[in-house]
Amino acid sequence: MDGSAGQAPLNWCPSGDASRPESVVLGVRSGDGGEVVYLAEPVPAADVLGAVPEGIAPNRVLRFASHCVSECANRVGDACGLIERMRVVPPEDGADERSLPRCHLRPQCKWWNQVGVEGCRRCPAVVTLNPHDDELRVLVAGPDTTLEQVEEWMAAAE
Repeated sequence: MDGSAGQAPLNWCPSGDASRPESVVLGVRSGDGGEVVYLAEPVPAADVLGAVPEGIAPNRVLRFASHCVSECANRVGDACGLIERMRVVPPEDGADERSLPRCHLRPQCKWWNQVGVEGCRRCPAVVTLNPHDDELRVLVAGPDTTLEQVEEWMAAAE
């Protein structure tokens, strides 16, 4: 999962696009909340996409990682705007105390390299297929959403 010899290592997005050729399965969604259970080793997405039953979006049951690319809608300069928006939302109860999940992606992870431990603690709860009735998740996931809009929504909800 490194860059080519002589080049800077690639950053990987832990909320990546399954259709990219380098995409790997980062984990499997589990339980009522759909939190990610991380795989011990990466599995190429192309090897498992055919096993997802027809009519089920692959990102409903799997979490993918792919290269962090400059044309990403969540990119803000060199930073990931998604993890920055997520940092504005208070963490789930106990998220600050939970141990970091085992993750093969961490050394090359964009979120880890950008915000460190906080990104890892938020990562299991990230969903790439948001329910449309969860207004806050939809707002945070929107690439055009500003930090100020998330803060205003949260202030109004109090």
